[in-house]
Parts: sequence; C-alpha cells; structure tokens
Amino acid sequence: MRDALKSALAGLEREAWVRFIVAVLGLGMAFGAALLSTAFSESGNMLVSVAFASFALILAGVVGITTVPYLARRVVATRVREVLDYDITKEGVFYIILTLIIGVAALNTGNNLLFLVVAAMLAAVVVSGIASWLNLKNVELEVVLPGQVFAGRHVLARLNLHIRRRLLPLFSASVVAPKVKKTKVKWVWHRAMFEFPKQTAQRSSWIRWPDIALERVQQAPPPPQIFRDRVYFPYVPAGESGHADVDIFFNKRGRFVQNGFGLSTRFPFSFLVKTRILPLTREVIVFPSVEDTDELFEVLPMITGEFETYMRGRGYDLYRIREYEPEDSARHVDWKSTAKSGSLKVREFTREDERKLRVVFDNPNPGAVNEQFYERAVALTASLAWHFAGEHTELSFAAKGYEGGPDLYQFLEYLALIEPETGPSIIDQLQVTDDYNIVLTSRPRGGIPTELWQTSYFIFMNDARFS
Repeated sequence: MRDALKSALAGLEREAWVRFIVAVLGLGMAFGAALLSTAFSESGNMLVSVAFASFALILAGVVGITTVPYLARRVVATRVREVLDYDITKEGVFYIILTLIIGVAALNTGNNLLFLVVAAMLAAVVVSGIASWLNLKNVELEVVLPGQVFAGRHVLARLNLHIRRRLLPLFSASVVAPKVKKTKVKWVWHRAMFEFPKQTAQRSSWIRWPDIALERVQQAPPPPQIFRDRVYFPYVPAGESGHADVDIFFNKRGRFVQNGFGLSTRFPFSFLVKTRILPLTREVIVFPSVEDTDELFEVLPMITGEFETYMRGRGYDLYRIREYEPEDSARHVDWKSTAKSGSLKVREFTREDERKLRVVFDNPNPGAVNEQFYERAVALTASLAWHFAGEHTELSFAAKGYEGGPDLYQFLEYLALIEPETGPSIIDQLQVTDDYNIVLTSRPRGGIPTELWQTSYFIFMNDARFS
C-alpha cells in the first residue's frame, strides 16, 4: 500500500494539475459572466451586458492560449503532441484580439455579417494549423558532425533535410534547438522514522515509528547543447533533399549533448510557430584547446632541452654499419670503416627506439587548485601531448583513472571530461623506466620522490605561469 501510494504521488505533475485547476476555474468564471451578460441584456442594461460579455470572451481566450497548449504537450501520443506543439506570434496575438473585438461586436449587435467575418477569421487559424502540420510532415533530418572537435576552433556541421513526400514541397522551415527546460525541483517520497522527542546526544526518543517523508530534490541541469542558432530552409522541392553547413564554435571542453531537434515553420499565415520535435540525439566530446599559448611557449624550450640532455646522457647504442646510400647524411659516415674497406660506410643507431616520452597529469583533489589554473593546466597538457605526438617520439600517458593506453585521442577525450577528484596521487604509482616524464601536478615540491627528479620535468599547477 505504501509503495503504491509512493509511486502514485511520484507520478503526479504538480504544475500540470495547477494549470488544469486554474483553467477549470477560469472557464467557470467565463461561463458565469456569460450568464450575467444574458440576464442584464434581457433587463435592458446593455452597458453592463457588454462588459460581462467582453470579460467572458477575454477570459476564455486567455485560458485557451495559456493553458490548452501546455496541457496538450503532456499528451503521451507522439502524433497528437507534434500537431499541437506551437507558439503564438505577435501577429497571431493581434489577429486573435481583433477576432475577439469583432466577436463582441457581433454578439452585441446581432449582425449576421459580423458573425460570418468571425467564422472566416477562426477558420483561417484552423487552416493555418493544418497547413503548417502538412508542411512539416514526412520530413527527415540528418545531422553530420565532425569526428574530432577542439575547444576554441570553428568546425562545420551539415544538416540534411530529406522530403519523403512526392507532391508537397517544404516551404519556409527552420531547424532549431529544442527549448531547454528550466531545472525543476522534484518532490520524492522516501522512508523515514518518526521520533518524539527528537533524539539527541543527551536524550533518546520515547516513540520511534516507521514513517514516510516528502523530500525536495533539485534535478541536475542538462548538459550544454550543440546547436543554438536557427538554420533556415526557404524551399526544398518534393522528393528531394536540401542541406546547409553550420559553423559551430565551442569555447570550452566537455561533453555537449543535443537531445532532439526542432523543425519549425510559420507557414502559411505566420499566426503560429508550429514546431515538430525530431527524436534525434547527438553527442560531441570537445577536446581541450591545443593552440599555442604563452604557457606552452614558456615551457616547451625547457622541456625539449631537458629531454635531449637526458637522451644524450644515456648515449646511443650502435645498431650496425652498412653501405652508404644517397639519402644518408654525411655526419653519419664512419671514416675508420670507410678507410679499411675502401667504400663509404655509415653508422645506424637505436635512437628512434629510445625516444620514449610519458605525459603525466596528476589530477588534484577538489579545491586544491584554482579553477582557472586547473583549466590552463588541462589545456597545457593537451597541447604538449599534441606537440610531441608529431615529433617521432614513442609517446605514452599516465593519469588518475586513465586506462586508454598510448592512443593520443583517447587521452584527449580523458582530458575533455576530467574534473578534480579525490584519491591517491598518480605520482606515488609512477615507476622509473626508460621514459622521460612530463608531469603536471599540484603537489608541493617537497613531496616529489627524489628518483623522479632525474627523469622528469615538473610543471606545478600553482606556479606563476598559470596566474
């Protein structure tokens, strides 16, 4: 019984019920005003009769505009919801007000011509709704997004509209982003305990009964959308396709999700903006920016110098001595072997196999680093990984919770979604290997193990270069 009550209460939509009750009360008041208008008209008081009749019509119109569309959107049937998903325009508001004025005049004067005008004006609204629905019917949308997206760069996406009908073309339609719903407060029933008096450290409760309580839960905001602008298609012939390229710019890294697209039109009379919601979901992972920044220009020469010094200190192992080829450099000629054999000989080394570099991102705990410093450190890590990936270096990565291996784009995706989190430092898990390490950390200098200083270049997130 308790679970049934809990599920029933959780399924109620409070705002919908409030609007429904307000609509019923409003229509009841409009009906009462209409009865009073008739009574005063029969008694000969025309001024009061006109006032009550006007009030009844205006109140009924306000209820119809503010409540009926909202309740219609709550209908489960998809087709019915698509037909009634519309917004009224400024032209439509003016048109309805004019219709109400003519309707009041028709009721007060009893002129049949005015009734015909009102009927024609209302019929135009119905025709507009049917025509807009037919205009958007049997239209399919295809969204083509780029595979790799970086923050701070403009990318192009393509929208393709396919008209599946053979007789009716598409007139004056736009692809829009669906409306973002505001973060709502949800009330949830949960199990609790009734205590009297309230239990404290000094006293215990006399009565403890199982109970249920209503808890206020703040729903998480939705992820940011991919598309924000309107893409207009003036005309697409029947049975054909139309396309448009859209410039998209992401100013920050992260996950961007588009839960559905809207296909809207004002065709034919611009009284209503009819919108058909297309259940098409798209997701984009935006990598951190890899543009050259001041931080990169400052640390890159020092990292390169330290790396080359580390490589020279370890020396190069001779792989073999072979015959000289035209593409070989003269500085690799082995003159002793050349003098003994009488032909040019060159030396080959194992240098390419030894150029191993590991980029380490030591993700700090929440609050350990300023948010601005943190974002700059993430961008610098991505820029360094992107730079050294094209330098004939065997590159690998290490970070807290990262298991993507040496693939560059997997590491960039990890950096795109990373947030500060609690846990042990990745530095404590590093082992001294043949790799040279570039470590970005918020750890104090005194907390770095001594054996890592010889094989690593450390960039501290709280350093002045991030200020």
